[in-house]
Amino acid sequence: MSFAKALSPALREIRILCSQTGPASAGTRPAILYSDPTISSRQFIVSKYPVIKQHNPDLPVLVREAAGTPARVFARFERGVEKHVELDNLSAADVEAKVGQLLSS
Repeated sequence: MSFAKALSPALREIRILCSQTGPASAGTRPAILYSDPTISSRQFIVSKYPVIKQHNPDLPVLVREAAGTPARVFARFERGVEKHVELDNLSAADVEAKVGQLLSS
């Protein structure tokens, strides 16, 4: 999904939860912290957050890091509807695809 557009007005908030150090959250954060060359250096948060905020400046996009937290993204829509996807052990491309599916639903 291209995040270079305004998202649905029904979307009220995006929350990204991940672990600072856990390998299961690697696809959600920069690979600078890791010596594994297979992990993409351009990760979802670093690459997509600025684009999402540029096209949706009033949309809250919260990034919460805590040790041991499973990687997942929550989307809150109007009328209190909340959906989420699990992102543990996914690459940055897979994370982008899953988040795109979540936000387009």
